[in-house]
Amino acid sequence: MKPSVGIVGCGRMGTALAKTLGDKGHAIVGVSSLHRTSAQRLAGICDISEATDRPWEITRKADVVFLTMPDGAIEYVCESISKQDGFSPAAVVLHCSGAHPSTILASARKSGASIGSMHPLQSFASIDLTQNPFKGIRVAIEGDSKAVSLADRMTRDLEALPLQILTEGKPLYHAAAVVASNFLVTLMGVAFRLIQQAGVPPEEAFAVLKPLIEGTLANIDRVGVHQALTGPVVRGDVQTVETHIQAIGQTMPELLPFYTCLVHYTAVQAGEGNRISEEMVKTFLERCKFG
Repeated sequence: MKPSVGIVGCGRMGTALAKTLGDKGHAIVGVSSLHRTSAQRLAGICDISEATDRPWEITRKADVVFLTMPDGAIEYVCESISKQDGFSPAAVVLHCSGAHPSTILASARKSGASIGSMHPLQSFASIDLTQNPFKGIRVAIEGDSKAVSLADRMTRDLEALPLQILTEGKPLYHAAAVVASNFLVTLMGVAFRLIQQAGVPPEEAFAVLKPLIEGTLANIDRVGVHQALTGPVVRGDVQTVETHIQAIGQTMPELLPFYTCLVHYTAVQAGEGNRISEEMVKTFLERCKFG
């Protein structure tokens, strides 16, 4: 028999978990939100019998409790539930934050529950409830041994792929996710500004660069980051890089620290992959200072 589930927090993550786990045969004993109307909305969508703004009313009944509210509220909500004896000693309590380790659920552990975290490595800008948003993605899990074992099972029920990480490594894991997702958007935004300054209409910027972006990602997938690297740095073409720096300095000087910082770390990465010599790395670092 699949473990029953209680969900506290009815935003995008809570909604996706309630719908998908319900579809996979888990009994959703109830949902809770700071605003009862939000809980009632989700209960209506997923045909859940109990919706409340008093989370301990549902968490007592659940084998697994998911805390899916904003990161800054997780510890406080967990403590509030614990004060109401809202966790069964046999329960597993999981939060879905990428940034915080399971240790912020210490109050639930004092109640006898096992604690862990289960973070889907995917952005949830919107939710299509006709699709399984977890299918095929990685889900980072850490925590107590019982919690990790159950989180692994729940992840597989979601048709996702479990990725066990170190509890103490959670901040670095999240930093990697931010660089790969959020900063990629920032990087593309800067590329769009540069190409628009060269005369490409704003509405065409993405279409012009899209094949290059997709080709680069495909190369990383195929041969890894060191061999996928192309362009002036890996060719040791300092002159071209200096031409870029001059042009950016004349037209968009606020972007110079950004560009030279990327040159710096691209040269270091190229050196680590034996794509350029140590001497060439030093040349780039000396002639393309950033800050």
